Amino acid sequence: MTADPKKSPDREILGRVFNEVPELYDRVRPGYPDELFAELCAVTGMDERSSVLEVGCGTGQATRSLAALGCPVTAIEPGAGMAAFARQRLASFPNAQVEASTFEKWDDRGRRFDVLVAASSWHWVDPSIGWQRAHDVLGPTGWMVLLGNVVVRRPGEPEVYGETADLHERFCPGNPDWGHPPLEDDVRTPDEGWGTVDDPGPLFGPTIVRWYPTVQWFTGDGFADHLRSLSLYRRLDRDVREPLLDAVAERIRTRMGDRASRRYLSVLRVGRRAQ
Repeated sequence: MTADPKKSPDREILGRVFNEVPELYDRVRPGYPDELFAELCAVTGMDERSSVLEVGCGTGQATRSLAALGCPVTAIEPGAGMAAFARQRLASFPNAQVEASTFEKWDDRGRRFDVLVAASSWHWVDPSIGWQRAHDVLGPTGWMVLLGNVVVRRPGEPEVYGETADLHERFCPGNPDWGHPPLEDDVRTPDEGWGTVDDPGPLFGPTIVRWYPTVQWFTGDGFADHLRSLSLYRRLDRDVREPLLDAVAERIRTRMGDRASRRYLSVLRVGRRAQ
């Protein structure tokens, strides 16, 4: 139940729908496991001296983990509401700053970085501009890092879309984005490359890929709030979205014991800047 932003006629507008609900987004969206950041440091050699650029920081979920490593972090976020929320959540980290801009239009002022991180955000960047810009703002031995959370399912486990497919069709019939999440084992293969985003070509070297299974648990109301934070649901008319999500919450309460999981594979993709 996730939309493909590459199919959107206006990637920038769709990417900013999250700006409407920063508090909700920060509360219900999954973060990234500590093991992922430990592996990131091990692969790249990041330490408190490494300068980090984060593209599309949102409410600062990954930014907080990066800043906790002690390194200086410059985070870019195009949504004014999201950027303001991120600054608030990062107030205790003097080594982190948030600049309001898209990556495509961001003024780097000649700054160069050791690591560029995009956490569930790179698909919102125009690939005809983004990959070259990333190459340009990294130092000669810099690292490109993509983090993500892929919704998955396991055979035989109760899964929310499977329990609510009839509701989705009733309230918003024929939506091509409705569907079951992929099976976990299918997502892990092939275990290479930059995932679903456009390939950068020769700008970056071979990728190192690591997977981390995680799970969130929700009540029916909590799961409905989670769906309210997703672009697929936010772009629905309110008169469609709210009755649908109220019905989903009720179905979880009555058929799933008011306890529903959202299973993910968190993924780390790392590649070194080519000369």
